[in-house]
Amino acid sequence: MEKTSMNQQGAVVPEAALEENLAEESVYVASQWQLMWWRFRKHKPALISAVILIFFYAVAIFCEFLAPVDPHKISETYVHVVPQALQFFDENGLHLRPFVYGYKPGRDPVTFRKLYTIDKEQRYPLHFLVRGDPYKLWGLFEMDWHLFGIKNPEGALYLMGGDRLGRDLFSRLLYGTRISLSIGLVGIAISFVLGVLIGGASGYYGGVVDVLVQRVIEFIRSIPSIPLWLTLSAALPKEWPAVRVYFGITIILSLIGWTGLARVVRGRFLALREEDFVMAARLAGANELRIITRHLLPSFLSHIIASLSLSIPSMILSETSLSFLGLGLRPPVISWGVLLQEAQNIRALAHFPWLLAPGAVIIVVVLCFNFLGDGLRDAADPYAR
Repeated sequence: MEKTSMNQQGAVVPEAALEENLAEESVYVASQWQLMWWRFRKHKPALISAVILIFFYAVAIFCEFLAPVDPHKISETYVHVVPQALQFFDENGLHLRPFVYGYKPGRDPVTFRKLYTIDKEQRYPLHFLVRGDPYKLWGLFEMDWHLFGIKNPEGALYLMGGDRLGRDLFSRLLYGTRISLSIGLVGIAISFVLGVLIGGASGYYGGVVDVLVQRVIEFIRSIPSIPLWLTLSAALPKEWPAVRVYFGITIILSLIGWTGLARVVRGRFLALREEDFVMAARLAGANELRIITRHLLPSFLSHIIASLSLSIPSMILSETSLSFLGLGLRPPVISWGVLLQEAQNIRALAHFPWLLAPGAVIIVVVLCFNFLGDGLRDAADPYAR
């Protein structure tokens, strides 16, 4: 039998209809951000992408603690060593503690290339919260605790293999996550300020200011991106330290990437500057800066957030491209683009395919940002139900 309840007028209505009416009433009184969240959580790919990106940024924050070994540690014994697989079973059955097998080194009798085979007689159990190579957490706190590792000093842990200097690719990939993801956020922050200020001035004042700004934007966008990146990044002095090069590359990418956001802001300002609420703010004595920052920008801030989320992957790909070509970040800095330099030739692709692991991570992160941007754009649509 269908359950019934009484509404505010005292009429008997089914409970399902009453819940539907309450839901509709909550929509009418909900804030803009509540409506965005309700729409966004219905976009499953965007929600899953947001969780994945939160995981990657957590890895970037705690990469020193998560990396099992020092990413700069060189080993002549394990040059281009093959990846190890975590083992949970052996001939005796299931093991509660995961372990890895050791290596049996050898050489190809024809090419004299080093070969590594798995030696099942050597077992190195994986321990959690172990002491290992010392590091400085966030460059401030000296520590030697790692999330996991092996305690046997004679063993080796290469979950994703090694590079040409015998360095652990997995640890280097974790360290590269911090640089590559942070350069996207820092670059977008600078682009956001430039795009909002310049685009806002162009759309709000119009006239000569609008004409000059639009001509500058068209000039910047008419220059081919890759030659412009190469020219500006090659102008950075080679004697600069790694941190200065990092910020130099970030500023270069930001100075080029603000034009798209500026056009979006300009178009919205042109549509909103004659609205009644802007006229009311002018009559109340508000100056131009207050009208722009307190009235115009909040009216379409959700659109700006969606636009920024779609711009972050382009920043990450730009840094990766420059570093891959040797004109961006340079060793000893570790980024995904720097790591991909190891896989530039056919020999590396044929014999050491695990060196392409940073490329797979880049694809996953870029896809997640695109799905997240699509979800935010749909959630920010004022005409969506």
